[in-house]
Amino acid sequence: MLNFVTTNPGKVREATAYLDDEVVQFDFDYPEVQADELGAVAAHGAREAYRAADGPVIVDDAGLFIDAFDGFPGPYSSYVEDRVGIERVWRMTEPEDDHSAAFKTVIAYCDGDDFAATPDPVDRDERRGQDLAADDRGGATTDEQVEGGEDALPVKLFEGRVPGEIVAPRGEGGFGFDPIFEHDGTTFAEMSTDEKNAVSHRGRALAKFAEWYAER
Repeated sequence: MLNFVTTNPGKVREATAYLDDEVVQFDFDYPEVQADELGAVAAHGAREAYRAADGPVIVDDAGLFIDAFDGFPGPYSSYVEDRVGIERVWRMTEPEDDHSAAFKTVIAYCDGDDFAATPDPVDRDERRGQDLAADDRGGATTDEQVEGGEDALPVKLFEGRVPGEIVAPRGEGGFGFDPIFEHDGTTFAEMSTDEKNAVSHRGRALAKFAEWYAER
């Protein structure tokens, strides 16, 4: 059985469309690291969850990437939504010539074993200094800054991306930045759940993962 680490049962229902009945919800509150890449955040969560579940897990992390802002807010999307709000994000984007953006999701899978890196990447926990405090990082040796070492758990990563544009808020559905993200003329907040799932970044990542997992 595959554990989907989430508190949102809607995500599990979406996953079952790709994974049949092999996936169950695993409610586990892991400490989320701050990083500039979705993959690093999801991989850290997958390792923590695997150790807690003692079985195969998937963790997802998602964000809104605005081209005019070099991909910001990206992995910091939840924080920006809470502190700034979607209306202000639209107002900041409105004066820009380029309104293009993308929603991205990375699904991280961990089962305690190793993987081949092709065609999807494997995070082997070799980033340097990410979890060290700023005061400690300057004085740390190279060996001290390598995370995990020989005991690191490899994590397989699968990315889904859907392109769109930032627009004035429209629609009553969805959540997060859905009202200001337009795809093919319709905001995510104007779509039904089934319509959104059919084109969503999470669905695209799940489709990639399910194809690979069927051969695992």
